[in-house]
Amino acid sequence: MRIVSLVPHATELLFALGLGDDVVAVTHECDHPPRALELPRVTKDRLPAGLSAGEIDAAVRASVAGEGTIYELDTDLLQTLEPDLIVTQELCPVCAVTYDEVVKEAERIVSCPKVIALDPKTIGETMGDIRTVAAATGARDAALDLVARQRARIDRVRVALKDAERPTVAAIEWFEPVFTAGHWTPQLIDLAGGIDVLGFAGEHSEQTTWETVAAARPEVIVCMPCGYDAVRSLQEAEAFADELRSVGARRVVAVDAAAYFSRPGPRLVDGLELMGHVLHPGRVELPEGVSGPLEVEL
Repeated sequence: MRIVSLVPHATELLFALGLGDDVVAVTHECDHPPRALELPRVTKDRLPAGLSAGEIDAAVRASVAGEGTIYELDTDLLQTLEPDLIVTQELCPVCAVTYDEVVKEAERIVSCPKVIALDPKTIGETMGDIRTVAAATGARDAALDLVARQRARIDRVRVALKDAERPTVAAIEWFEPVFTAGHWTPQLIDLAGGIDVLGFAGEHSEQTTWETVAAARPEVIVCMPCGYDAVRSLQEAEAFADELRSVGARRVVAVDAAAYFSRPGPRLVDGLELMGHVLHPGRVELPEGVSGPLEVEL
C-alpha cells in the first residue's frame, strides 16, 4: 500500500503501527519519527518565516476568513506518487490542507486513493483513530497492541496519582492573543492530577484575556503555544513575563507543545506523563527520551 500523510499526527500514528515503509510522502511539518524527515514533502508553508505570535494569529484569521489555509499542496507530486490512501484531517481549518481540497485532488489521481480524515477532540477519540487507520490498512494486530500499551501507561499515571492533592492549572496555548487549551488537554491535566480552571474537554481552544486567567487563580501555568518546542515556548513565555506575573501562579513552566500536546497522536501519552511529572514530580517520573519542562523565571 502507498500512503500519503497530510497531517503530522497521522504520520506518527502510521509509523507507530509499523506502516512506515508504506508511507511515500508527508507534510513539511512531519518531523517524527526521524525517518519521516527522509520522505518527500507534499505541502509547504505559505507564511514567511520569523512572524510574531500576533502576526501569525492575524495571518491565520485572514486565511479562515478567505476559506483557505496557510499551507499549499503540491498537486503535481501527489499525482505522481499515485497513493492508495491519503490520511488528512478536518478538525482545524488552518492546520492542514483543507479536506475538500484533498478529496477533489484525489478524484484526479489515476490510483483513485481512499481519503480518510482523523479529527479527534478527546483522548478516547485518538484511540478510535488507531482503529480507523487499522481498518484502512489491515494493521489490526498492531492497533490492538498499541491501544493496550497506551491504556496501560494511562492507568499507571492514574494509579500513581489516586490520592494526590490536585493543583489548579491553566494551559496557555497561544500568547497574542491569549488562548487557553481545549480538546484533549483538559483531560490530560485531569488524568495528571490537576484541575484545569479554564479549558473544557472536547471543546475548541478559547481566546480569553489575562484578566480572566488571573481571575481563575491557577496555581500552575503550563505554557504550550501550539506547534512550538520547549525552547520556543520558553521564549514566548518570557516575552509575556509581565502578563504571566500578573496572574500570580506559584509556578510557570514551558513545555514542548509540538511533540506532546498539539498533535493528537501516540505521543499524547508522553504528554500525560510529562504533565504528571510537572504537577507531581515525586509521583510521576519523566519518561526516558521525553523533553522535560523549562522553568519560566518571573
